[in-house]
Order: sequence, then C-alpha cells, then structure tokens
Amino acid sequence: MSDAIGYELIDDIAVLAADNPPVNALGQAVRQGLVDGIARAEREGAKAILIYGKGRTFFAGADIREFGKPPLEPGLPEVCDRIEAATIPVVVALHGTALGGGLEVALGAHYRIAVPSARVGLPEVHLGILPGAGGTQRLPRLVGVDSALDLITSGRHVKAGAAKQIGLIDRIEEGEPREIGLAYARELVAEGAPRRAVSEMPNPQGADFDTVYEQTLAASRGQISPATAVRAVQAACELPFEQGMKRERELFMELMNSDQREGLIHAFFAERAVARLPELDGVAPRSVKAIGVIGGGTMGAGIATSALLSGLTVTLVEMSDDAAQAAKGRIGNNLAGALKRGKINQEKHDALLNEALTVTTSYDDLARADLVIEAVFEDMDVKKQVFAKLDAACKPGAVLATNTSYLDVNEIAASTSRPADVIGLHFFSPAHVMKLLEIVVADKTAPEVTATGFALGKAMGKVSVRAGVCDGFIGNRILSTYRTAADHMVLDGATPYQIDAALEKFGFAMGPFAVADLAGLDIGWAVRKRKRAEGLPEGARDSTYADKLCEDGHFGQKTGKGYYDYADGPRKRKPNAEVMPLIEAERKEQGITRRDFSDDEIVRRYMAAMVNEAAKVVGEGIARRPLDVDVTLLYGYGFPRYRGGPMKWADMQGLEGLLEDIRTWGKEDPVFWQPAPLLEKLVSEGRNFEDLNKEASA
Repeated sequence: MSDAIGYELIDDIAVLAADNPPVNALGQAVRQGLVDGIARAEREGAKAILIYGKGRTFFAGADIREFGKPPLEPGLPEVCDRIEAATIPVVVALHGTALGGGLEVALGAHYRIAVPSARVGLPEVHLGILPGAGGTQRLPRLVGVDSALDLITSGRHVKAGAAKQIGLIDRIEEGEPREIGLAYARELVAEGAPRRAVSEMPNPQGADFDTVYEQTLAASRGQISPATAVRAVQAACELPFEQGMKRERELFMELMNSDQREGLIHAFFAERAVARLPELDGVAPRSVKAIGVIGGGTMGAGIATSALLSGLTVTLVEMSDDAAQAAKGRIGNNLAGALKRGKINQEKHDALLNEALTVTTSYDDLARADLVIEAVFEDMDVKKQVFAKLDAACKPGAVLATNTSYLDVNEIAASTSRPADVIGLHFFSPAHVMKLLEIVVADKTAPEVTATGFALGKAMGKVSVRAGVCDGFIGNRILSTYRTAADHMVLDGATPYQIDAALEKFGFAMGPFAVADLAGLDIGWAVRKRKRAEGLPEGARDSTYADKLCEDGHFGQKTGKGYYDYADGPRKRKPNAEVMPLIEAERKEQGITRRDFSDDEIVRRYMAAMVNEAAKVVGEGIARRPLDVDVTLLYGYGFPRYRGGPMKWADMQGLEGLLEDIRTWGKEDPVFWQPAPLLEKLVSEGRNFEDLNKEASA
C-alpha cells in the first residue's frame, strides 16, 4: 500500500483514506494506493469499501506536478475502472471539492455521499482538454445528457445540493466524511445493496449533437475543448461503454496535442506564478482592515464595492454631500447585483451598505484608514492636490495608493512627505468585477508597501501583476501601441468594423474599436491630446478622425454613438454612418491611397505590434517576466485565454518570423515599427520568451 492511501478494516468495511496534502491531488502514489487498496479489501473479505479524503478536501483533481511529464502507471482511467470493477460496493464520501479526476473517481464508485458544503465539477475544458477518465461516458449515464453537457462544457462547479438534485450524489449528510461514509456503507451492507456500476447503466437518450456542437463552439469564441467534449458525450449516447471510452481517449489526445491546450496550461501556471516575486520573500505586508477611497464615480464605487465584499470597512470621500450620496447609490447598486447573484444575503447587503460603508466630504474621516486609494479624474494637478490632503490627514504608516491608468506615480509620490508609502493600484473597470490589478511600484515604494498591495489584491480576489513606472505601465502602454497599429491600418484601407471582426474571430472578446466605445472615446481623446502636447516623435503618423467624433459629442456607448451606433442597444450595434466619411476625408487630406487588408494580415500586424511593445516592456523591466505581460492581457484586455497570452502566442508562432515581419514593415514606417532589442536578442540566441520565464523562476 502507498503511504498516500491509508487502509483500515472496520466492521467488514475497508476504509481507504487519502492523505496527500494539501488537496489530495491524484498523483501516482495516490492512484497506486487506490488500486492496491481495492485489491486488498477483496482479498480480506471486506463487504464494502469506503474512500474519503483526509484534510480539507476529497480529491481536488490531477497533480499539477505531473503536467507535461510522461504518464506514470496506473493511469486515472484504469484506476476509475478498477474502482468500478470492485466485487463489493464502493462508497465515496465527498467534502471540500471533487473536481476533474476527483469527480471521475467518484463516478467510478457505486454510491456517493457528501457533506452539504461539498462542491463538484469537471473543469478540464478550462485547461484545453476534456474529462479523460470516463467522465464524459459515466456522467451522462448517471444524470442525463442535458445536465452532463452543462457541467462538462461549462467546467463550472456545483454545490452538493444541486448535484443531488440531478442525481449525481445519492445522499447529503452533515458530519465528518469518514463518519457519514462509514454509516452509509454499514447501511448498504445491512440492506444487502448490490454494486451499482455507472458503466452498466443504459445509454442515455441523445440530443441534436450537431446543433449543440455548433452552438457550443460559437459560445466559446473559437475555443475547441467544450465543443470537442460535446462529441465525447455523443459517444456515450451512441456507443457501448468500452467503445465510448476509446472515443473519449481519442478526443482527449487530440486536445492534448493542440496549441489551445498548450496556451491554456501556460495561462494556468502563469496565473499562479505572477504573484511570486523574489523581492517579496520574507517581507510582511502591513495590516489593512480599513480603507479609504477618494472619488465615488464608476471606478471609485467599484473599488469600494470590492473592498466591502472582501470584509474591509470603507470610508469614501467625495467633494459634496450630493456627490457622496450618489456614490453610495452606485455602491448600493453594485451590492444589489451581488445579492441577486447569491454572493451575499439581504442581511449582509444591509450591513455592508449601512455599517461597513461611510460616505463623507471630509478628509479628516480618513484618520484611521490603513490604506487609501485615490480614484479621481486623470489629471496630474488634481491628483497632487488629493495627495497633499492625504499626506496631512492620514496616520503614519498608512499606504497611499493612486488608481491612475497612465500618470507618473513617481511624480505623485514626490508631492508627499512620505514617498515610501505611495504605490499605484491600477484597478480595471468595473473594479468589483474585473480580476486584474496592476501594482505599480515607484522608485521609493517600500517593499512592505508592495507586499501590502499584493495582500490587498489577494483579499479582493484579484490577479495582481507587478508593474514599473512608465506611461501606461504594462497594459495601457501595450494597448496604446497595438491600438495605434489598428489606427494605421484604418488610414491605409481597412475599416474599424473589419478590424473588430477579424480580431473577434481570432478570439478577443471585443475588437479595439468596440472596446474604445465601451470605455468612452473621451479617454483616448484626452491621452492623444496629452501626447501631442508633450510632442510626438519626429515622423510619427497621426490621425484626427476620432477627435472629430469626440468634438461632435460621440463618446461611444454612454452617448449612444461612437464608432458604432447603439440606438438598438449594445448587443445590436451597427456601424455609425458618420465614421467612414471622416476616415475617407482624412485619407484624402494625407494623400493616402487605400488598399485592401486580409483578416490574416490584420491579425498579424495587430499581434506583432502587441508583442513588439511587450518585448520592450519586459526588456526595460517594467514587467519582470513575459508571463506578467500574458496575465495582464488575459485578465484586463480580453485576450483569448486559449492562446495563452501574447508572449505565449509569439513563442508558438515563432519569434524569428515575427521579427522578420516587423523589419519588413519598418521599411514603410521606421518610426512605429522599431524592433524591440529584447526580441532581436532572443532571435539571435535561438531562445524565446518561455526561456526568460524559466530563468526568472529558477
């Protein structure tokens, strides 16, 4: 027997206890222990078998330490088959989570009992694969096709109550897993209950699988794993169990060998690596229980909402009583949404809004705040005025944070008497929904202040990325560049609508012009005016057609028109008829002869601009690693997760070809298409961005 699986014989019931902390991952030792334990129970004449997990959970899934390595015997499909083939009833007692392979183990058992707080799911599609140990064959037989398709293609987790309702779990009981499992096993033995193998159940009734496949593929924006899983479920309906298992394995291997699986696995590990920074080893964050927020607009209200939902008390400062009450109303609406989605109950909603939140017009009310986040208008003079007031009002040791999207955090910090306490916390709107948080570390930011930023991000459920100080930090700096590439293509002959369509087909949630409409065209207008005032590089291309839209009061969705017309609502956008005449007039004014662009060229130029600027960001140390860029674009800018992020995409495309394209385009526009020194260096050395990630984690 493996040490990872304990064995006891109690009242003729063999008890197999998983003990592989922290999450009882299904590593080789666990798999071998389960197989050995079943065989021993049969040899010793046990009348039933109980499998449960010690610690905080049942089997929470595969062992990520085995990802990318040669498979070790026994494989999980063989383990599940062996559990199901046991000559005596097998019971599993679930607590914590039974996810992926963990749920497939449970499906291999004959009876399933769970504590009320247990959750189950098959999240494999999020890693670019499908359940490969019988999940697509057993689950439809047990719960029916519709419920199985829902769980498998969404990858979502469900609570024990919902799982019992669809027939996935037989019983729910309060108590310790070992005790409720033993009681259930004793009851089954006393009743003479038979083995109940899911694989021996009848084939489930089918669906219109061709239609479901197409609908699933469209809903996942080109990600293939959910739609491929539909075909695996189809096999459960149409084939005998053993043939269905072979079909599941074929489809599983197709996905295992796909670029999408590689991209999604990269995203999975990058998200876990992004907060691991050598500079924070052994650095303790400051305690944060009470925060202040300056400004109660959309961003400030979102930040306040996120903080409240994370268990913090919030004091929000506005300029007038009316503005403060309006801010409270926005926060109330946000919390009402959380109430509607079941994240909080009515009692919690009322307590957060009326007890944990204070709205005020006085900076003096921030005297006890541990951390204050400024979220006012994006203007350096305004922000300096706010920080002067914070410097005077806040207690020593309070962290002073700015939510600026572009401005120089060093300059803001220098306007205070405590620059070591100043940091950038760049939230993304809506801040209570978006998961990305850029933590912008200024020259004089103290290490414990940086650690505090990461601790706050974790408490709020954010994915936090360290960024250095430059115009736009990581995300908005790169955005500015690839958006400029799109603007250049529009001048040269593409339309905003063709570009949006090509990039949405590539997998972006929205194209750049639709995104601009959503954010507000006045934001980009302000940035363009600032950059022109600072002076554009000599020979840089520029355009003003978007400025004319703003001058006419068209700021996007919030005014009903931008690049698109939203008269019929955001979901039924149509091109704004005023846009193309403005573009054509500018082409004429600049003497540009229009040419055609293919969708492939649009994607290639857009992505090359993104990767090239990202390589400059990494090369300058603004992002410490390429994976920091990937996580930023994945969580803040709608980059398709199944492509792994722009740096992973570039690695899979080949850096040499991208550099060659950039150099070719540089002959037409040497100002914009300047190859990143880091990109040139990597190509010359035959290396790629993943090599840099590995070096940083070594």
